[in-house]
Amino acid sequence: MTPDAFKASLANAEPPQGVSVPLAALWWSAKGDWNKAHVIVQPVVGPEAAWVHAYLHRLDGREIGNAAYWYRRADKPFGKGSSEDEWSQIVAELLGGYNG
Repeated sequence: MTPDAFKASLANAEPPQGVSVPLAALWWSAKGDWNKAHVIVQPVVGPEAAWVHAYLHRLDGREIGNAAYWYRRADKPFGKGSSEDEWSQIVAELLGGYNG
């Protein structure tokens, strides 16, 4: 799946079948359901889930220290730039590094 196809799937009621939990969390976040995104990614272990978890806390804006913790767990720098750009970057990397 390409990042553009993933983004186009936001018109649907559910995330695409077969995507990872971190990608599903990004999908729900883009649909405006931060809580659902957080609930499904929170118990998942690994750097991809930690990166999405960090992104969600950065997006929330209330717990920047918590976001920094999750960025460290993901071994990623703290997100800079727009949240939309970071979302696209994470999606592209999680979809296998597809760059267009």
